[in-house]
Amino acid sequence: MASLEPVVAANPGVLEGLDNYRNLVAAQQPTWPDQAALEEVRQTLAKYPPLVFAGEVDILKDRISQAAQGKAFLLQGGDCAETFVDATADRIRNRVKTLLQMAVVLTYGASMPVIKMGRMAGQFAKPRSSDIETREGLTLPAYRGDAVNGYDFTAEARNPDPKRLLQAYNTSSSTLNLIRAFTMGGFADLRSVHEWNKGFIDNPANSRYETMAKDIDRAIKFMAACGANFNELRTTEFYTSHEGLLFDYERPMTRIDSRTGTPYDTSAHFIWIGERTRQLDGAHVDFLSRVRNPLGVKLGPNTSVDDVMALIEKLDPNHEPGRLTFITRMGAGKIREALPKLVEAVRDAGFTPLWITDPMHGNGITTANGYKSRRFDDVMNEVRGFFEVHRDLGTFPGGVHVELTGDDVAECLGGSEHIDEITLESRYESLCDPRLNHSQSLELAFLVAEELAAR
Repeated sequence: MASLEPVVAANPGVLEGLDNYRNLVAAQQPTWPDQAALEEVRQTLAKYPPLVFAGEVDILKDRISQAAQGKAFLLQGGDCAETFVDATADRIRNRVKTLLQMAVVLTYGASMPVIKMGRMAGQFAKPRSSDIETREGLTLPAYRGDAVNGYDFTAEARNPDPKRLLQAYNTSSSTLNLIRAFTMGGFADLRSVHEWNKGFIDNPANSRYETMAKDIDRAIKFMAACGANFNELRTTEFYTSHEGLLFDYERPMTRIDSRTGTPYDTSAHFIWIGERTRQLDGAHVDFLSRVRNPLGVKLGPNTSVDDVMALIEKLDPNHEPGRLTFITRMGAGKIREALPKLVEAVRDAGFTPLWITDPMHGNGITTANGYKSRRFDDVMNEVRGFFEVHRDLGTFPGGVHVELTGDDVAECLGGSEHIDEITLESRYESLCDPRLNHSQSLELAFLVAEELAAR
């Protein structure tokens, strides 16, 4: 990747276009109290090395193109909002292990390649429904993720600090280093499927996984005895993604590729635009329309056909394979009514974006004892509805996007562990939205594999 400066003289219009977002309404941005400090941070970030490279991004785009054609499936998962304190080797490893296990379940159950993508190494900012929060008469800025401010309800913690953007970069870099070590250094070897289950508590989902792992192990040993070469099983591709929310982070991390003279957002391989920031005339859609990364867009139950068609023309005017992914987050009670008209219109227009389901964000509840949660049955119901819609329309249900952790938390109600409201009080850790724990994540993977096999 080249730096920005050498390209300016050769193609100044590229950078001018990237900065057009400054002329538009930018939703969900923090109010930084120290503008001088912010500009210094932006300049520093612009000089830091890229976190990902254009070649990796292009490979992912090719993989997503295969999924959009029904030849692969996208598994995207990770924390609702990463935190600096939880970026430890053990917790990163457990998330990676959980995604590897889910991918094996899907690959084995559906006989289909699985694209593995983490909501990791960059998901440090969150949109909020209000700019402020009031407790017991004290009003402070809302918590917008560790990249902006702290979670503690104090004036000092909640004050937006641009230096946190540098910490977000450094934490993302160390997380990526560990992910690459795990996935390229032998940890992800398919011959280690049993090892990925070690350290997790015993439950029905893990037992079912272990049974499947034994079948895989026997198949590999049989093929080895027949002389098969399994060198390609030793490593796996693993991509990173996050919501492209903060311009003061994404713009400095956008670099010009020296091969093509085109911009890539090097903060992650895949960037998505949230339901709250996908305004067609807004800054986020304009800015991300100009980078070469594959893009996702969240679509809620009130999305219209006109919205979808306009997003396609704005973000993917050349209808490039692998460029655009629609992430539907309708809610279990609405997906069967809200989704068909969108998929049908896109299909009939001849467009082939990748459709994936986010069964988490449309199913939020608040429990009687005050916890933000989701019912696992609702999550599973939305996944079933997603597959039913695509099955009825003859289109491909191309992926699943979930908030999950590899840790033994209790944040979503139900599942084989029968998590109830009382259990939330002892094992609830999320600072934002509730996540599936390891067992629930595996249960979801088995359901998706069954749906894929039956399509």
